[in-house]
Amino acid sequence: MTKDRRRPGALVVAALVCCALAGCSGEASTPAALPPASSPAVRAAPPAVSASSPAVAPSPAVPPAGTATAAPAWLGTRVLPVGPDGFAAARITPPELLNRSIVTTDELPPPVDGRFHSTVQAVPADVLARSSWTSACPVKAQDLRYVTVGFRGFDGLAHTGELLVHERAAKPLVTVFGRLFAENYPIERMRISSVAELNAAPTGDGNTTEVFACRPVRGRKAWSQHAYGLAVDVDPFQNPYHKGKVVLPELATSYLDRGNARPGMVLARGPVVAAFAEVGWKWGGDYRSLKDFMHFSANGG
Repeated sequence: MTKDRRRPGALVVAALVCCALAGCSGEASTPAALPPASSPAVRAAPPAVSASSPAVAPSPAVPPAGTATAAPAWLGTRVLPVGPDGFAAARITPPELLNRSIVTTDELPPPVDGRFHSTVQAVPADVLARSSWTSACPVKAQDLRYVTVGFRGFDGLAHTGELLVHERAAKPLVTVFGRLFAENYPIERMRISSVAELNAAPTGDGNTTEVFACRPVRGRKAWSQHAYGLAVDVDPFQNPYHKGKVVLPELATSYLDRGNARPGMVLARGPVVAAFAEVGWKWGGDYRSLKDFMHFSANGG
C-alpha cells in the first residue's frame, strides 16, 4: 500500500499521506480508543454530471449522487502516537468515518464534459521533483510515466487524478480506471505523494489512491512493488491493510468488516477486482497470511 495528503488547509497536507502508504506491511500495537471529536457542519455535494463511458449497471456500493459530505475539520490533523516499534496503534473508527463518503477537492482541473479522459507522457521535471523518486530508487526516471485519468468521486462528479507509474503499467492502469469510471466506482482522491508526505507522522485517516512510493516493504529490506510503479492502492480507508493487530490506515478498523458493504469497498466479486483481473493484476485481498484489501500489483507482490 502507499500514503496520503488532503487540502482543506495547510495543516493537513503532510499528515494524511503517512497512513495509507504505510501499509502493505508493518506492525501496530493493541487498538486503543480515539479521543472524541466534534462533528463539523457539512455541505451538500453538487449535482452529478453525466458520465462519458458506455452505460453500464452501477456497482451496488456506489452512493447516490449528492449524498457525499465535506471532510471533517480535523481530518489529517490528529497525529497518532507512535510506539517503540515505530508504528501507531490501530484505533476505533470515528463516527464521522464509519460510512466514509467525502466530497472530492479538485487538485487538477476536472473534465468539463464529465467524461473519462486519460493522458500518458514522460514524467515532467516538476512532477518528478515533487514525487518520492530519487536516484536511489530501484527504477530509472526514464522508465516512469506521468498518467492522468478520470475518476468518479463519492460526490458523483467526474474528477481528474494523477499517477506516477512504470511504463509497463501505464496502459493497463488507464484501462482499469476507464472501466471503474464506467462502473461509477467511487474514489475519494488520486495524487502523487512527496518524500515529506511519505515520512510524515501518521494520522490514520488518509485515503489517496496512488501508485508510486519509493520505499521498501515494511519490516523488510526488499523494495515494495510501489517503488517500481507496479502496484496501486485503491481507496485505502475503505480497504485497509490487516495483519494481526496491525491495521492501516489505523482509524479504518470498522472497514475490516467486509460483510458490511459500503461505498468504495473493494469486494471479491466486485468491479474493481474484475477490472484488475482483466489486465492480469492480482489483489491483496486474496493473500493468506494477511489482507491488503486496497492493494493490486502486476506480479502479486
